[in-house]
Amino acid sequence: MEYPGTLVLIMALAVLAPLLGYATGRWLPVPVVIFEIVLGILVGPDVLGWAHHDQVIDTLSDLGLSMLIFLAGYEIRFAEVRGSTLRRAGAAWVLSFAAGLGVALLLSGADLAKSLVIGTALTSTALGAVLPILRDAGRLEGRFGSVVMAFGSVGEFGPIIAMALLFSGRSPGAASAVLAVFAVLTAGAVFWAMRPRPPWFARIIAMTLHSSGQFAVRFVMLLLAGMLGLAHVFGLDTLLGAFAAGMLTRLVLQGAVPERSDAVLERVEAIGFGFLVPFFYIVTGIDFDLAALLDGGRPLVLLPVFLLLFLLVRGVPAYLLAPRDLTGRAPRAALGLFSSTCLPLVVAITAIGLDDQVIGAGEAAALVAAAMVSVLVFPLLAFRLLRREEDEEDGGGGRAVPGRAAESGEAW
Repeated sequence: MEYPGTLVLIMALAVLAPLLGYATGRWLPVPVVIFEIVLGILVGPDVLGWAHHDQVIDTLSDLGLSMLIFLAGYEIRFAEVRGSTLRRAGAAWVLSFAAGLGVALLLSGADLAKSLVIGTALTSTALGAVLPILRDAGRLEGRFGSVVMAFGSVGEFGPIIAMALLFSGRSPGAASAVLAVFAVLTAGAVFWAMRPRPPWFARIIAMTLHSSGQFAVRFVMLLLAGMLGLAHVFGLDTLLGAFAAGMLTRLVLQGAVPERSDAVLERVEAIGFGFLVPFFYIVTGIDFDLAALLDGGRPLVLLPVFLLLFLLVRGVPAYLLAPRDLTGRAPRAALGLFSSTCLPLVVAITAIGLDDQVIGAGEAAALVAAAMVSVLVFPLLAFRLLRREEDEEDGGGGRAVPGRAAESGEAW
C-alpha cells in the first residue's frame, strides 16, 4: 500500500463524523454523510493536502459505493412497492428524465453528450441515504415509507439503467441487447432465489450466526461479488449488479430464514455503514474539486441552479404523481423532497462525464455540491413539513409521534 497514512486518516475521520453529528444534533440535525464529505474536503488536496490516492483506497471507495447501492436494493419490499404505486413511480421518473434532458439541452447549448450526463444526474434519488434516515426516524414503516421506497427505488434504478444504455460506449441497440441478456440472467437468479432452500441451509445459518463461521454474511458477500462480476463481464456499470444483488439477498433470506434475516442484515450493515460506506463518502470529499467550484464564478452560480433543478425535475413529478391515498400537501411535498435528495449516483455519473471529457470540472463540482446540499436540506425540510401537519392535526397538543425523537437527535 502506497499511502497507509491516508487509510488511517480516513478511518479516523469516519469515527469523528458521527461524533460531530451527535454534538450538533441538539441545534441542527445534520446527516453524518455531510460531515464525512466535508471532512474529506478538508484533508483533500485543495485544503490541507493530507490525503493521497492509491489503488487500495480507490478500490475500497468503489466497494463502499457498491455496498450503498446493495443495501438500497435490499430494502425494497416487493409486496409493498408493486402495483399502482410502482407504476406512478415509474411514470414520475420518465417525466423527470424528459424534463431533465430538456433542461440540460438548454443549459448546454444543445450539446447532447453533456445533456445526457446532466439530465440523468438530475433524475437520481439517493435511496441508500434516504432509507437509513427514514428508518432511524421511525418513518420507514407504514404507507408513507412504502411510497418513498417505491419512488426512491425507481429514482435509483432508472438512472442506473440509463447509465448502462447511454454511457456504455455501445450503440443503443447493442447496449439494449446486452442489458436484456443481463436481465434474463438476473431473472433466472430471482427464480432461483425464490425457490425453497434445503433444510441444511437454514440450519447452518443458525449454527454459525453467532460464531466465527458467519455463513450467512459470507453467502451475502458472495452474492454481491457474483453480481458485480456479472455486470463487469457484460460491460455494464457495476452499480446495476450491486442493486440486483441487494434484491436477490432479500428474496433468499426472507424465503429461507425469515426469522433471522434481520440479524443477518445487521451484520451486513455493520460492514457497510461501519466501514465501506463512510469510506466512499470521505473519498468523495477528498476527490471533490473545490478549486474548480470556486474558480471563475460560473460553477458557484450553477450550484443553486442545480439544487433548484433537482427539486423541479425530480420533486415536482413525484408530488404530482403521488398515490391518491397519500392525502394532504405535506406528505406529497415531503415525498417530492425525499425523491429530490441525491448524491451517490450524481458522483458516479459526473465521474463518468469527467472521464469521457463530456463535462467540465466546474460543472461536475457544481452538480456534486448541489447534491451534497440536497442531502442536508431536503430531508430536514421534509421532516419539518410532516411534523407541522401532525401538530396541526393534534391541535398543537404536542402528541408524541413515533420517530420524532430520532429526527431531532443522532439518528441523522
